[in-house]
Amino acid sequence: MATLREESAIPIPIILHVPNVPEGCVRIVDQASGTEIAALPIYKVLFCARGRESSIESECFSFTESYRSSEDFQIHVFSCHNKEAVSRILYSFSTAFRRSSKLAPDVRDPALPLSPDSDVFTFTVSLEVREDDGKCNFSPVPKDRDKFYFKLRQGVQKKVVVTVQQMCNKELGIERCFGMLLSPGQKVRNSDMHLLDMESMGKSSDAKAYVITGTWNPSLPAFLLLNEDTPKDKQVYMTVAVDLVVTEVVEPVRFLLETLVRVYPANERFWYFSRKPLSETFYLKLKQGEKCSQSDAMYEVVSLQRQIEKTDGGPQTPTEDEEPEEDSDSEISSGTGDVSKDCPEKILESWGGILNKWHGNLSMRPKGLSALVKPGVPEALRAEVWQLLSGCQSDQGLLEHYRILITKDSAQDGVITRDIHRTFPAHDYFKDSNGDGQDSLYKICKAYSVYDEEIGYCQGQSFLAAVLLLHMPEEQAFCVLVKIMYEYGLRDLYRNNFEDLHCKFYQLEKLLQEQLPELWLHFQELKLEAHMYASQWFLTLFTAKFPLCMVFHITDLLLCEGLNSIFNVALALLKTSKEDLLQADFEGALKFFRVQLPKRYRAAENARRLMEQACNIKVPTKKLKKFEKEYQSVRESQLQQEDPIDRYQKENRRLQEASMRLEQENDDLAHELVTSKIALRNDLDQAEDKADVLNKELLNTKQRLVETEEEKRRQEEETAQLKEVFRRELEKAESEIKKTTAIITEYKQICSQLSTRLEQQQAATKEDLDVVKSKVMACECCRDLFRKEGPLQMPPPSRDNRDSELDEEKDSLKAQLRGMELELAQTKLQLVEAKCKIQELEHQRGVLMNEIQAAKNSWFSKTLGSLKSSSSSSSSQMPSSPKEGPL
Repeated sequence: MATLREESAIPIPIILHVPNVPEGCVRIVDQASGTEIAALPIYKVLFCARGRESSIESECFSFTESYRSSEDFQIHVFSCHNKEAVSRILYSFSTAFRRSSKLAPDVRDPALPLSPDSDVFTFTVSLEVREDDGKCNFSPVPKDRDKFYFKLRQGVQKKVVVTVQQMCNKELGIERCFGMLLSPGQKVRNSDMHLLDMESMGKSSDAKAYVITGTWNPSLPAFLLLNEDTPKDKQVYMTVAVDLVVTEVVEPVRFLLETLVRVYPANERFWYFSRKPLSETFYLKLKQGEKCSQSDAMYEVVSLQRQIEKTDGGPQTPTEDEEPEEDSDSEISSGTGDVSKDCPEKILESWGGILNKWHGNLSMRPKGLSALVKPGVPEALRAEVWQLLSGCQSDQGLLEHYRILITKDSAQDGVITRDIHRTFPAHDYFKDSNGDGQDSLYKICKAYSVYDEEIGYCQGQSFLAAVLLLHMPEEQAFCVLVKIMYEYGLRDLYRNNFEDLHCKFYQLEKLLQEQLPELWLHFQELKLEAHMYASQWFLTLFTAKFPLCMVFHITDLLLCEGLNSIFNVALALLKTSKEDLLQADFEGALKFFRVQLPKRYRAAENARRLMEQACNIKVPTKKLKKFEKEYQSVRESQLQQEDPIDRYQKENRRLQEASMRLEQENDDLAHELVTSKIALRNDLDQAEDKADVLNKELLNTKQRLVETEEEKRRQEEETAQLKEVFRRELEKAESEIKKTTAIITEYKQICSQLSTRLEQQQAATKEDLDVVKSKVMACECCRDLFRKEGPLQMPPPSRDNRDSELDEEKDSLKAQLRGMELELAQTKLQLVEAKCKIQELEHQRGVLMNEIQAAKNSWFSKTLGSLKSSSSSSSSQMPSSPKEGPL
């Protein structure tokens, strides 16, 4: 560096623009003319470094660029009078490098052949269970954030949704799912799986995945194990499988998912949870089969493995990453740690009594509340207790105001977005960039920045908002955040150039001097001031670095006792770490506060002991007020003794730093603006292309519509013509039917008259016969000729003269009888002829009815529907064949 200074006697003043995204460029601009000297893509920067601390080179930094070829490098060296600016520049480089490294998981594993000709196909299969919410909807069941099991309720109708998405290689076509199976247990046999009723199957709305939905009735005996209350701290396994028919594969493909579930009572309430579905990656290995024809399948299944089976050789349940050792240099991520949900029944009973009294009078805290809060509020009650402690229950107007605030724009939107991604990255609820957690956190921070116009959003508020969001919905979390900022005085720490915050540092150092004088002297020797290690303690209320079990307990104490409880926790931390800090130098002490101290309290028992010690430490309010007055007097004396030039120089440096920060934000906004313009241009081009396609489709549709209307008009004309033809035919048929009916009626009358006449003649003949018989029987000579039964008996001829008269009379009677029999035969003949004519008319009627029925069954049946009633009424008037008259 000394050589460079000698060779470059006159430095070149430049402005350096460093992006914080991997797609940007490092720009070197001449300060005087504003001309761009060079622009280097960020991906070409290989290494960054700064000068050694506490040396004249500490204000220098450099970076190495890959130049022209992979074997040539170029080093750019810079010097800056503002050391803080050097740190900011290197931080921008670090951010860009870190974001660039996050793209690495998208690179395909070279060990897996993923080209279009490969035989390995990757699928992502997601499982989601939905329950009837009692409002005719099915909502996703919650999922435990720590142990990744589904939380089911007893006796509630459920739906199982499986989503299959192919991630790489040539796309395979899924024709259908012919079975969704479910069974309690793990590694179950095929015979133990039970078929669910399919509700729907098909591609998703974006056509990228195949979604199968089945209905699950948990009350069936086969699912009894999944419908019983699960014992405490235990879970049971559930296995779900789907059998898919793939177009290019000979045999069906089965994707099988195993997950943990826990069954709760039907009225159970869940305080915090995740609704993220269970997802697993499957690798389907296929081999080319013999292709006999175009319709034959192309592949045969070789193997189907899950990702964890592929890497570890066998199935495993998801486990959390092992925590780093305490003595390692890596810091723990914010949002780590498990929070126990167990609570003794006596404590719950005590809290139940307190809450009942409190709800009866919200304006006054019940007695004994502080004693219950100090050991820690039960996790299941924190949401309710925190809202009561902060006074949100009686402030419904603020809850309604939140819904209006989130619709407004914020000037600090970019800062909020950057902080959201750094808030609780270790917590499952806030991991996903587009997840529900980050979305809710963004809304709360944005709403507060609009609500508090003086302070707005400040770095660190997102951690406190995230803690509240883990226990309650957005509206309540925002309300509690506002109460903490205003009524608990947290926002005062950000005002007047952090004047109140420096007062808190002074009070902490004075308390440290009184209660831990040996440690205070050690810090004085190291020149270690309170603001170097306690800034985050006050600004974020310990939420940024410490485990959640400790953070939640501190929040309990803060809401109950006020902001001064931070001094209790800070003194307890310093007391428990006294021996380690006394042995550390300046760098070691800072590293201890940053790395080792938060790791000590990952265990819940250690955090409990610390909070117990913090509650036992006495921090009198009078003493704090005394220290505050001392700070005010010291501050006034400093301002009076301070040289105006030094004060103006400090103010000037502060303004320069603010200007650099604003310039950096301006560059970021300009980059975002250009990126958004490019994206909007691309979206506009796509929209215009889509509009052209839609216009063409619209024209084609209009043409088809005109043709369809013309065809419809022709069909209507043909239909009208056919209606007219059939109407005439029907009228003709009706007239013929009427004629036939009249003929039949006339013949029936004739037959009736003939029958009546025959009966009358028979009666008259019978009467004449009876008269003849009576006359014959009266005659003694002729009596023997007739008998009541049998033929006519002729007596032997008599010699009497009267025999001749009797013979003549008998002959005349016989002649009369033969005449009557002849007339009867003629009547019968006429009756037979009438019957023949009636049968012929019946035959004609049957033929006509068959023709009408055939016309009804033709494709014109719809046209003749209106004429059915008239046809049926005509058919009902057809008479039956007349009865035969007695012969």
